[in-house]
Amino acid sequence: FNARFLHCCLYTETGERMKMSYKPKSVFRLYTDSNIDDTCRVELFKPYTLDACGFNSSHPLAIIIHGWSVDGMMENWISRLASALKSSEGSINVMIADWLTLAHQHYPIAVQNTRIVGQDIAHLLRWLEVRCICLGAHISGFAGSNLAVSGKTLGRITGLDPVGPLFEGMSHTERLSPEDARFVDAIHTFTQERMGLSVGIKQLFAHFDFYPNGGSFQPGCQLHVQNIYAHLAQYGIMGFEQTVKCAHERTVHLFIDSLLNKDKQIMAYKCSDNTAFEKGYCLDCRKNRCDTLGYDIKKVRTGTSKRPFLKTRSHMPYKLFHYQIRIQFINQTDKIEPTLTVSLTGTTGRNPMWAKMWSMLKTMIPWAKSSRGPQLTVGKITVKAGETQRKTAFCPQTDDGMYIEPSQEKVFAVKRRERSSSRSRG
Repeated sequence: FNARFLHCCLYTETGERMKMSYKPKSVFRLYTDSNIDDTCRVELFKPYTLDACGFNSSHPLAIIIHGWSVDGMMENWISRLASALKSSEGSINVMIADWLTLAHQHYPIAVQNTRIVGQDIAHLLRWLEVRCICLGAHISGFAGSNLAVSGKTLGRITGLDPVGPLFEGMSHTERLSPEDARFVDAIHTFTQERMGLSVGIKQLFAHFDFYPNGGSFQPGCQLHVQNIYAHLAQYGIMGFEQTVKCAHERTVHLFIDSLLNKDKQIMAYKCSDNTAFEKGYCLDCRKNRCDTLGYDIKKVRTGTSKRPFLKTRSHMPYKLFHYQIRIQFINQTDKIEPTLTVSLTGTTGRNPMWAKMWSMLKTMIPWAKSSRGPQLTVGKITVKAGETQRKTAFCPQTDDGMYIEPSQEKVFAVKRRERSSSRSRG
């Protein structure tokens, strides 16, 4: 598998040019406008190669940086990401930093080589002096720290599930850190430990650390211990790659989604942890508590790291709408802990936007079988839409509607003129 990727923006300042004697170990290839599958090699400090490859100095530059390679081959996501950048941003130069000869090594050796690649990219950016976007994990962090030595600063770095092994717990100089750019954000999609190993880094190291679906399980990715052992037995080390690839690579597809589906940007919400988020405690956008995942994030730098959480679908477009449902219970019996399931049905079926108020909201409260079930008093039901921050309250339609017994359904009407209702069943 690849060590993963990241996104950064570079704002360079005029400075002295690097010496022509520097020989990079990486190969820089520029994607052509005519065919996204074709690339042209750009040689450091040789301006004629820029002209020959069609490099436009008035356009920003995007550099895609792959990670550790098991088989020495470029992965398919690279061309897909390049295509998404081209189609979304239009006038942009897209380049790949090819370091396969250094990446196709034993993992510890490849980790050591990431510093060399970071230095190569720093030399390239000093030479070009253009506005830049880089995608490629800890390597971009090393590029940023190298640039800082000469007084230049990376504007943004986005880590897309940066790898953890041999980076986890290291000093900020030995991995990606907030000091490497003016703004650093990260998207964690595979931090769950398997076989004593977490592929993605678990520690916080950015101004914003996003956790889609809690940062571990990703919808549509089947990951079980027995699958790992079966894949290892059948494919060797390549079997481990196949097992973890789906969740680990989901981060790049989320980023591509943010480029291709501008009208379906995913909102994330700051929370202390995933447990609190799952309970619905964190759906507040005041004081920059929520932000957009991916390319169009609001770059608001803070003193402490923020941890936004979100839910996604299993396929593109990944956007889901987030709702917080609060039910006011006044228990008139002994202490009980009912299990509550809520289903929402929109008036238009396909369109879940808040403007289309639900025609019905049903709350199901199953109880254990007994001769006489408990009775609850429901004060009101409040629904809050995360994307719009709009709240709507539902109240009982009848005087006895607030009293609910097992298997009993009551209707709660929305407290506004629009025709909508909520049904609550005990």
